[in-house]
Amino acid sequence: MRPVILLLLLLVLPLSACARPGVAERGDGTPLRVVSTTGQIGDAVRYIAGETVQHSTLLGPGIDPHTYVATESDIRTFQRADVIFYNGLHLEAQLERVLSQLGRTGRVTVVALGETIEPSRLLGWEPEAGMPHDPHIWNDVQLWKLVVEQIGATLVAADPANAASYRGNTAAYLRQLDELDAYIRAQVATIPAERRVLLTAHDAFGYFARAYGFEVAAIQGISTEAEASTADIQALASLVVERRVPAIFVETTISPRTIEAVRAAVRAAGHEVALGGELYSDALGAPDTSAGTYIGMMRHNVDTLVAALGASQ
Repeated sequence: MRPVILLLLLLVLPLSACARPGVAERGDGTPLRVVSTTGQIGDAVRYIAGETVQHSTLLGPGIDPHTYVATESDIRTFQRADVIFYNGLHLEAQLERVLSQLGRTGRVTVVALGETIEPSRLLGWEPEAGMPHDPHIWNDVQLWKLVVEQIGATLVAADPANAASYRGNTAAYLRQLDELDAYIRAQVATIPAERRVLLTAHDAFGYFARAYGFEVAAIQGISTEAEASTADIQALASLVVERRVPAIFVETTISPRTIEAVRAAVRAAGHEVALGGELYSDALGAPDTSAGTYIGMMRHNVDTLVAALGASQ
């Protein structure tokens, strides 16, 4: 279904189908209904709220949030929710119009989490294209803690009866994130500074680079909506040859085709570059894998970088 039709559906469904008082007002024990767009957000909600809320995550493993278009079923899920969390900052480019319109109705609490962060802490990108900031905020663990705090505060406000549980779980999760941040820094320290060059298909790792001391380059920009050109591929290949970069990386939400094209261009120039492994950029791994949680995903990524770029390679 086309986005404009979905938006009309959103506007014409009767209020009785969507308007419900909060849990505290209902007093019937019905759990808060919470929807998260991405797995990273959903994982935080699951940790903070547990079984206290009825929760669903829209985008599963391997789904690209930049290009995902809502279905009629998604719209109805949004309308049944009490709280919707999304990343914002133009990450869910095809969903933002629907979500912002739903938020303006006042019938659902809709939170663009990235847009609650002080802009001075965000990386700039392409304001002329409607993307003033890089949306990949989860790749800096300390920045992601601000998002976790916002999720906790929103749940407390929406469901005061369970405030103590939400606050306690938020604090416990923040401690785990501090441990994760320390782990990443210790692992990165094993990679020689001159080898901390992270080359991928699209520019999802700017926050990671800023936080943990990497240089990054990519074939595409921060969004995957546009196709990579031959010139883009050749430019990255030239950088690999010039810098003698040992490895480049594919991403789970993007076809490896362009990365393989870079490797072919490098070979044509008389050099070789290894395929360093698969990184999780815009989505978590499958629920039953080590990368199926935010913490597991981040550990997987840094471990993959160390294996490909570390001093022993």
